[in-house]
Amino acid sequence: MHEVVLFLSSLVLLAWLAVPAALLALAGFSGWTRNPLKQNHCWRLAEKLLVLSMITTLLIAIVLLVDLQNGAASGSFATSGSWFGLYPAGIACWMALMVGFIGWVILRFSERYLRGDPGRERFLPWFLLTIVCVLVLVMTNNLLVLAGAWVGVSVSLHHLLTLYPERPQARMAAIQKFIVSRAGDALVVGGVVLLYVHHGTFYLPEMIQAQSAQPSSSLALTMASVVLALAALLKCAQIPFHGWLLRVMEAPTPVSALLHAGVINLGGFLWLRLFPVFDGFTAGHLILLTVGGLTAVIAVLTMMTQHSVKHALAWSTCAQMGFMLFEIGMGAYTLALLHLLAHSLYKAHSFLASGRTVKASAVGIFMQQRAPAGGFWALLTGALAAAILLQVPGLVEGNLVFGILLILAVASAVVAMPAGASVMSRARLSLLALLLVPAYGALHALLGPAVPEHVNFEIPVYAYVVAMALLMLLAGISAPLLFGGQGRVSRNLWRHFSKGLYLELMFDRVTHRLASEALNAPGVLKRIPHHPFTMEKRS
Repeated sequence: MHEVVLFLSSLVLLAWLAVPAALLALAGFSGWTRNPLKQNHCWRLAEKLLVLSMITTLLIAIVLLVDLQNGAASGSFATSGSWFGLYPAGIACWMALMVGFIGWVILRFSERYLRGDPGRERFLPWFLLTIVCVLVLVMTNNLLVLAGAWVGVSVSLHHLLTLYPERPQARMAAIQKFIVSRAGDALVVGGVVLLYVHHGTFYLPEMIQAQSAQPSSSLALTMASVVLALAALLKCAQIPFHGWLLRVMEAPTPVSALLHAGVINLGGFLWLRLFPVFDGFTAGHLILLTVGGLTAVIAVLTMMTQHSVKHALAWSTCAQMGFMLFEIGMGAYTLALLHLLAHSLYKAHSFLASGRTVKASAVGIFMQQRAPAGGFWALLTGALAAAILLQVPGLVEGNLVFGILLILAVASAVVAMPAGASVMSRARLSLLALLLVPAYGALHALLGPAVPEHVNFEIPVYAYVVAMALLMLLAGISAPLLFGGQGRVSRNLWRHFSKGLYLELMFDRVTHRLASEALNAPGVLKRIPHHPFTMEKRS
């Protein structure tokens, strides 16, 4: 019986691995062929493979649940996974399912969006290669493979950002992103090497097992946490490395959706995957908590002052990534995973529906004084949310910081209600916002089993102080921006935050200078238009 279970588990894992291999082969073929009919077949086959990816991931999840119910979380299934270089675990399943779904949705949208576009035939191979790299990064149990996939994601995405090379602003932004990504790649490789120095292996399950059996710390492990935290900040476009995110809006809408809904989340996934190899709260956690929290505060306030829908979405991504890293720094890994998945779905829809958003938002200037009723209903709804959390503190793991964060989220959903809304409409909106509290509790319970245990994680007092200071800063500056009207303080805040407090200027100047030199440098090779994976000598 044991041999039969092992054989079936191996088949499921082999199917899980076969999907990215098939997508990689399809990417190469679609980049090679010039036949329009065959390229159309490639689009349809890619959709079916992404659906198959979701199906195989669900099968993996079912086997994991059965394994868990039988009390064999590290039993035959994990052993079978090591044969194929895979690490089947809860986080990997949720991420692979999300990648398959987001990729499938964007691909279906792109097939119609790019129909008749000259960049259509170049889009598919690089899009599929990006998806393959992300899936490999999510599935692998070897940190060297993870680092290689991390680099592959950045390189393939670069070719999507330069899908229209005749647009100079798009090329400049892509080069700036390329420079930031190479710095992040070097940090990830450095972090992997430092983890090897401490643990003596590149295999993630062995690292986790050793750290769980006998927690240990060292200078190499501390330095690994620091460089991996910096890598996450770069990947998630955190201040002051965020300027490129605002400039890559020149890319086609499907590329923007892929970047904001998928690729930019990888900094958070890196830490959700690797946190068990560290000994509790590290210097890297403090960096994520401080920089991520500060970025979230500034980006939220800046987003409130934007007139452009795409710029507001870019600042929204920056803010959400900041909140996610802030949560990781506080050890709220389940909340961070929930944040990652929810943001991916929300941002994919936001970009793919950005045309309707622009039309809906064309109702007047954004900067206007909020109705006092909005503040009243926000206070009322926030108070009710606080009362619920006082009765059921387990919804936020008994953490005051997360409780305040959830209350602010509920109140902010109500504060911007239309001034002319009826009392009944405002009551319904407030009730929907209040339902975020039990909904969050249910989703937290659903995702909780996927996250490795971290019961011994202790947050130091100074981390609580930093977190509370950031939340107070957010609430304190939001009030005059929302309700200050045309007062002097409100106007000054609005003017400076609309420019993001100019925090990207120094880093942006450096990358802009390097990008300008790169674009003016004489090239030796040029890319054949119909074959994105083929190079030829310049004449």
